[in-house]
Amino acid sequence: MAPAAAATAESPSAAPAREPILSVNNIEVVYDDVILVLRGVSLDVPEGEVVTLLGPNGAGKTTTLKAISGLLRTENGEVTRGEVRFMGENIANMAPEQIVRKGIFQVMEGRRIVEDMTVVENLRLGAYTRKDGASAVKRDLEMVLDYFPRLRERTGLAGYLSGGEQQMLAIGRAMMARPKLILLDEPSMGLAPLLVKEVFNIIRQLNRELNMTTLLVEQNAKMALGAASYGYIMESGKIVMDGAQQDLLDNEDVKEFYLGGGGEHRKSFKNLKSYKRRKRWL
Repeated sequence: MAPAAAATAESPSAAPAREPILSVNNIEVVYDDVILVLRGVSLDVPEGEVVTLLGPNGAGKTTTLKAISGLLRTENGEVTRGEVRFMGENIANMAPEQIVRKGIFQVMEGRRIVEDMTVVENLRLGAYTRKDGASAVKRDLEMVLDYFPRLRERTGLAGYLSGGEQQMLAIGRAMMARPKLILLDEPSMGLAPLLVKEVFNIIRQLNRELNMTTLLVEQNAKMALGAASYGYIMESGKIVMDGAQQDLLDNEDVKEFYLGGGGEHRKSFKNLKSYKRRKRWL
């Protein structure tokens, strides 16, 4: 559910229409027992939808994903308040390997492929937790290679792939796990504009054809909102606005702060702009 901070006249807060497969309910995250990073974050991801979480560097987007996937514990972080409910079960602070087996797969920022393994070996690695047999894994491998034909042509080590191909491999590896929910962290990072467009086309295609449920963290607001049906905007560890895709695209604050709009007369007023953002959203 959307937090109270989002329910303003200028920030639509109608809940996504479908039943959520994931509900993050008012969570706080603390690192090293003292550093408060997330301050009451709430969001829903309906089954079969792409939902995006937007915000500047340091806003807490990746921390939110790690709170869902269980990877906080690798950085001495912990959900100290609230719930992370996946298919009705509270999975907050559960071990990451348990969360993967329940059907959540995180595609990490920077791809994190295994460079000294081949493309196919990387893809098969995604199926490690599956129990449905070699023939099913082989069928899914062929399906992934059909979606990413460029990977079918690359038979060598994954470390020799381009940045865009590595991102495709990371998404394909996630698909091999047959997840119920994919967490995508900054898929556009380090990619040329044409490759960014191609990656986001793939995200839309997978959602349309495979009904792939995705929570997408991204700084490229225009591309992210083009792929998502619903979005949340985060700053300083809090959700400050949420709404349906078109509502956010039409919102004047979103245009000014994230889409490069707002009018020429505002461009030289950076301090005023920051003050207005704090006053309106925080």
